[in-house]
Amino acid sequence: MKIKSFRELRVYNAAVEAAMKIFKITKSFPKEEIYSMTDQMKRSSRSVCTNIGESWRRRLYKAAFISKLNDSETEATETQVWLELAFRSGYITREFNEEMFNEYEAIIAQLVVMINNPEKWIIGPTK
Repeated sequence: MKIKSFRELRVYNAAVEAAMKIFKITKSFPKEEIYSMTDQMKRSSRSVCTNIGESWRRRLYKAAFISKLNDSETEATETQVWLELAFRSGYITREFNEEMFNEYEAIIAQLVVMINNPEKWIIGPTK
C-alpha cells in the first residue's frame, strides 16, 4: 500500500495521540504554570506532529526532508524533558511520566528509521 498522506503515517498518528494526552493532563496543572510549563509542553508536543507533516511536503528534497524529521525528533526529546520536570514538580505521576517517555521513545525510534532511510520516502533526487 502506498502512503498518500502524512496522516497515514504511524509516527504521525502516534505523535498526535501523545500530544492529545499532554493537552488533557496539562489542564490539571496549577494556573501559575499556564504561561510556562503548560504552554511549552503543548508547544513542543504539537511541534512533533507539525514537523512530521512539514517533512512530508519536503520529500522532493532529501536534505529538507531529513531536516524537518530532525526538528520533530528534537521536539519529541524536549517534550520528554518537560514531562520529567512536570513529574519532579508533582504535576504528573511517575506512571504517566514513564508511559509518555516510552511513547516518545517509540516516536523518536520511528523518526530515526525515516531519517536513516530517506530514500524510501523522498520523491525527488536522492543526492
